[in-house]
Amino acid sequence: MSNMDQVITTDIFIGGSNRPASNGAVYDLFNPARPTELVGHAAAATRDDVDAAVRAAHGAFPTWAEMGYQARIEIMLQVAEMLASDEEDIKYRSRLFTREHGKIARETLMEMSRLGDRFRQAAAYGERIMVDEIMGPAGGGPQLDTIVTRQPRGVAALIVPWNWPLSILGAKLPQALVTGNTVVVKPAENSAMAPVLTLQKIAAMLPPGVVNIVTGSSREIGDTLTGHPLVRNVNFTGSVAVGRHVMKVAAENLTPVTLELGGNDAALVLEDATLNEEVFNKMYWGAFGSSGQICMAMKRLYVHESRYDEVVDGFTAACERAVIGDGLLPETTMGPVNNAKQLSVVTQMIAEARSKGAEVRECGQVPDEALYSGGGYFQRPALVYDADPALSVVRDEQFGPALPLMKFRTDGEAIQLANDSEFGLCSSVWTEDAERAVAIAKKLEAGYTYLNGHGPMAQDGRGPFGGFKNSGVGRNMGFDGVLAFAEPHSISGPAGFLV
Repeated sequence: MSNMDQVITTDIFIGGSNRPASNGAVYDLFNPARPTELVGHAAAATRDDVDAAVRAAHGAFPTWAEMGYQARIEIMLQVAEMLASDEEDIKYRSRLFTREHGKIARETLMEMSRLGDRFRQAAAYGERIMVDEIMGPAGGGPQLDTIVTRQPRGVAALIVPWNWPLSILGAKLPQALVTGNTVVVKPAENSAMAPVLTLQKIAAMLPPGVVNIVTGSSREIGDTLTGHPLVRNVNFTGSVAVGRHVMKVAAENLTPVTLELGGNDAALVLEDATLNEEVFNKMYWGAFGSSGQICMAMKRLYVHESRYDEVVDGFTAACERAVIGDGLLPETTMGPVNNAKQLSVVTQMIAEARSKGAEVRECGQVPDEALYSGGGYFQRPALVYDADPALSVVRDEQFGPALPLMKFRTDGEAIQLANDSEFGLCSSVWTEDAERAVAIAKKLEAGYTYLNGHGPMAQDGRGPFGGFKNSGVGRNMGFDGVLAFAEPHSISGPAGFLV
């Protein structure tokens, strides 16, 4: 074991300092590629710890909120600069991230880079949002001058999932901070250590109490956080079931929530789409980046019947080039699924498809067969051809390396198939006709539609991100994502008094 792979323990972080859980409890995190390999321990916070974190954030709020927004913007830019510095520390946290999560090193480094980018984006929007809007008298009605100002809400509870913890942290944290809120962050229990170390570096650049961190696996601490009477905003990313529960708990205090939940994202390949190796590689990463464990990943692939065989051949070839193994190895392009429970969901979907007569092909290369079959949470990318719409791999979110392929005849049928889902997070349209692409996109029940691409590499961080239907409430990212952390306040007086 190298020095970089020593077993570590991460603490919670409250009021500017690290501390163990109040009862000393920790929980273990293991390498999903080698589930008997202990990576480290994370503090298992108690309800009292969560209360202390919220109260620390509440105590720090007045000073942070009263700081001029320009000063906060400058701090956001300094944080972004810090996150890009110290190559040795970046290498260490990236390696730790891969070992506790499973995703390949290329993706952990990308997440770390995106976190810094999102601090810069939030800083750019901060000035637009926090500058007062001043309006003189309008025609008709009382003649008034009005100022619309936006104020921070207070303590924000930020709950981050295990699949893309740093990127998704970047869709919440800088937006909350730049608008003057203080925060309590709860990283997911399955991938806590690299986020905690990263958050500690960020918190060190801010006044004590502005950023607080709690970790743990019990619903009790989540309920304590989202139901705390001093929390003024809850921003959660995770499953539909937990999102509903979060909303219910927060509703006791009428606390506003932003929920970014599941997706069953459809890709539509039209008859005029350009299809070549580069395009099929884009499709591969759109479907199977992070082993398919991305809310925005391609999860249903609908192809015009005239191009179906071509897509099957080209996309299958791209999937066959996948190299499945330890995410630390440079040749690996797909690591393990993060945890045994999620792997079981995926393998059961594949087994059901086979049992009902579907043609299923598991693709990819496995250089280390002993590792692959040695208990790690590995699954080769599985393609289900001509999938029956009743199969769970079509109806439900796989959140792993399995993808159904299906045909359509007309644009109208493609739109109907794509919208036939309880979810409405993302979608994509593949065509050379821009006007047609936009016309179809506007008919899709999705919060984000990619054109001739899909997933993180096709996403513009300036656009708001969130979903229709069971995919959530509200938006992260972009102008709307920053606006979600600010309360509008209108101030009116007689004409000529303010303007």
